[in-house]
Amino acid sequence: MKSLFWSLFYCASLLLSDVLATYHLSGVDPVSAQSFAQTRNIARPPHRTLNPAKTDSQCRSRPLDLVFIIDSSRSVRPGEFEKVKIFLADMVDTLDVGPDATRVAVVNYASTVKIEFLLKDHLNKPDMKQAITRIEPLAAGTMTGLAIKTAMNEAFTEQSGARPRSRNISKVAIIVTDGRPQDQVEEVSATARASGIEIYAVGVDRADMRSLQLMASIPLDDHVFYVETYGVIEKLTSKFRETLCGLDPCAMGHECEHVCVNSNASYYCKCRNGYILNADKKTCSLKQAKVEVVVVDPCKCEARLAFQKQTQTAIQQLTARLADVTGRVEQLENMVGRV
Repeated sequence: MKSLFWSLFYCASLLLSDVLATYHLSGVDPVSAQSFAQTRNIARPPHRTLNPAKTDSQCRSRPLDLVFIIDSSRSVRPGEFEKVKIFLADMVDTLDVGPDATRVAVVNYASTVKIEFLLKDHLNKPDMKQAITRIEPLAAGTMTGLAIKTAMNEAFTEQSGARPRSRNISKVAIIVTDGRPQDQVEEVSATARASGIEIYAVGVDRADMRSLQLMASIPLDDHVFYVETYGVIEKLTSKFRETLCGLDPCAMGHECEHVCVNSNASYYCKCRNGYILNADKKTCSLKQAKVEVVVVDPCKCEARLAFQKQTQTAIQQLTARLADVTGRVEQLENMVGRV
């Protein structure tokens, strides 16, 4: 009877422990509430291994220079680190990877920092995912600030494959960590953001929420995420898919009469040859042939001036003749008087 009682007690303890782990009753910062609400009721995912040959459907992503900064300190167990690598592979599948599309680099860190591969190293998905399988944990320390500095100064450079600033290609860093940084992150993160790098911070399990907030870009609600375990980190792929993948506004529906042209997250309308865009910027009208326009003098000003000139000339001529006649008359009168 005693053994039965203790068996039941042991099973109940395991069940309670599982429930507590699932709902993570230790408290969650409000910033992570959205991500936490999405993960707390999700069943445990099936066991997965990284398959470089497998590719999933991709979205139409905007071009990015994307650098993953992953924590591989001692607190990240080998099985958990494999989950991180699966998350990276899933993200690669999501993106439109290529020389003129999205380029990806991975920065691995613990007490030291190692750039696993640069933006210029792998420009197709199979090679990139094969490189991810070869990443090994570094095992000690959590020098997150040093990792961000290394990514900024070495991974996001044109020499490493980043596109020139004139190309207006977004630069994005995604940091994944489960601990508290052992160095300062606030200043180096601010410098990275000021240089044009958009930072997303993903905290796992024991991650320090305040540090995540100091690292991430604003608004924090869009750039700080939290998951309870590495076992569910793959669920963030869909969240980043919504964030990093550009929707096709023209494919989703538009009001253009002729041609719809995608422009970042919006669109504008164009007309086919021979048509012009109307004032509503949506409809088109047939372009009219050019017509010679003859300018008419409605007030007849030019004719009036010509008439005045002609009149003045005639008056001057008459005046001259009258003066001549008058002079001749005077001469005749003088001659008659002498006689």
